[in-house]
Amino acid sequence: MSFSPISQATQGLASTPVTAEMLVVFALILLALVLFATERFPIDVTAILIMVLLMVLEPWTQITPREGISGFANPATITVLAMLILSTGINRTGIVQLIGRKMAAFAGDDRRKQLAATVTVTGPVSGFVNNTPVVAILVPVIADLAHEGNTSPSKLLMPLSFASMLGGTLTLIGTSTNILASDIAAQLGAESPGLGLHAFGMFEFTKLGVVVFAVGTLYLMTVGVRLLPERIPADEDLVEEYALQEYLADVVVPANSPLIGQTVEEALGDDDLDIDVLQLIRYGERFDEPLARKEIHESDTLRLRTNRETLGDIMDTEGLRLSGGPRTEDDLHPSEEEEEEDEPVLVEVVIPSGSFLVGETLASSSFRQRYDANVLAFRTRGDVVRDRFEDIRIRVGDTLLVQAPPDSLTRLVDNEDFIVAHEFDEVTYRSEKIPFAVAIIAGVVALPALNVLPIVVSALAGVVAMVFTGVLEPTELYSSVEWNVIFLLAGVIPLGIALQQTGAAALLGDAVASTATFLPAIGVLWVFYLATGLLTSVISNNASVVLMIPVAANAAQSIGANAFAFVLAVTFAASTAFMTPVGYQTNLFVYGPGGYTFSDFIRVGAPLQFLLSIVTVLGIAFFWGVRV
Repeated sequence: MSFSPISQATQGLASTPVTAEMLVVFALILLALVLFATERFPIDVTAILIMVLLMVLEPWTQITPREGISGFANPATITVLAMLILSTGINRTGIVQLIGRKMAAFAGDDRRKQLAATVTVTGPVSGFVNNTPVVAILVPVIADLAHEGNTSPSKLLMPLSFASMLGGTLTLIGTSTNILASDIAAQLGAESPGLGLHAFGMFEFTKLGVVVFAVGTLYLMTVGVRLLPERIPADEDLVEEYALQEYLADVVVPANSPLIGQTVEEALGDDDLDIDVLQLIRYGERFDEPLARKEIHESDTLRLRTNRETLGDIMDTEGLRLSGGPRTEDDLHPSEEEEEEDEPVLVEVVIPSGSFLVGETLASSSFRQRYDANVLAFRTRGDVVRDRFEDIRIRVGDTLLVQAPPDSLTRLVDNEDFIVAHEFDEVTYRSEKIPFAVAIIAGVVALPALNVLPIVVSALAGVVAMVFTGVLEPTELYSSVEWNVIFLLAGVIPLGIALQQTGAAALLGDAVASTATFLPAIGVLWVFYLATGLLTSVISNNASVVLMIPVAANAAQSIGANAFAFVLAVTFAASTAFMTPVGYQTNLFVYGPGGYTFSDFIRVGAPLQFLLSIVTVLGIAFFWGVRV
């Protein structure tokens, strides 16, 4: 990453004509914002597109091919990659799940204890293990805690996400945003020593993070819990929650039906029909997936998932007779007396970032064939789709309601491509490796904190140590990395370089600095916090810091303020995006399992974000000062 110096000469840019180079960079930024906000393409694809355009338009953007691809070798990118691997190592030992179970045992059915345990456990853990995988690990733990304690999961899952963000502000490694912001600050400081900027120390802003975490926790325990809706009943029934009663039906095959003698695939396998055969019942014996080659006999009962119109058509043409259908989740399974070990299980499956399903459809991904699993409903951005969902493009945070046999479910649980929103005892962890994992993370944190090694070196050393000690298998390294995050970082870093080198950052910085004519320096600082928070609500938090930190540094220099204070305000604002489900990946992970609507995040998150804007800015002014 190579930012050009911020000189005093740039302070006059605001009054000079806007150059063609600035206009091109602004156009690319606008394009990036639109694509990020609309999710027309996956965020990593958008980032790479912007990177390519920056290099193609080199005469205007001043980005050479070497600078265009510099994001791949950037210390922040490599550090984030290493931290993602280290987080997977922690996950493999099961230590976070163990803490979660201890938490559940402590909380019991006391709602206040449940919420307190969720927040106070998630936050500190997220300070030392990247907060995104922490939430992915704890979603099933907290969902089960809620149901077992007779509490709506909606009351705990959003606080889980918010607590992970609050905890991410405690240390440098709590979130990828902190790591990226630290590297940008170090580069700016090296090229313009007068700014007084430097890389963040491991615990440099911990004192502010503790204040932010404490205030956020108090809000969630008092105001937030009252604002949170109960979207999902405490005694959750997935069939009722997804309103599937009108989409599930049992039909009997009479003696005169033309389906007799055909296989299930031959009879009902046409994709245009939008019918899934979930089960075949013959003289009390139940047959589940795979059913494609199962031959249909007289008097067979077929359990179908389809809409009423299609059901009516198929009954008329194939001579089938309706015999009712499941109305609740219990109806989908046999009674306890006849329950078998291989009976299918109904679960919610959340799609995390990095999943092979992102950008695919259920049809193109062959999900059903891979896992012998039926998708009964599809929740995307708060909307539930119960039919014709085979060709819907899947996005991060989408939730599938899946019926699968236990062996398929085990494969889903073990696969990093899915977050199964329910804990299963069959999952095995390398619990004997917990001491090694804890010692390695402690070393990764301590060495940079004591200025023995840079964070990028200690993180990579930690990866090697996890492999040598058996915490991770060598084959797991590549699957541990969320490559879309890495490509996002590599793609947006050159955009920050272009923003700086063309003078666009200085122009924007001076424009914001002009508010100093009627606002004190702390008011300008608050403006940057709010602007970053709003920007992060619609685009990636990492993209926000890349765009906003150079502008903030220029603005601080223009008004003679403390540039470090401005950089810190941008970093904290980008790390705490509560107002929308798309503002931060952890919000997307709880969006479906919590049954939330878009407005739920605004109702609960907006007051918290406004409160923390005041607390953070005042905290920065108290600990570091706003003026140089």
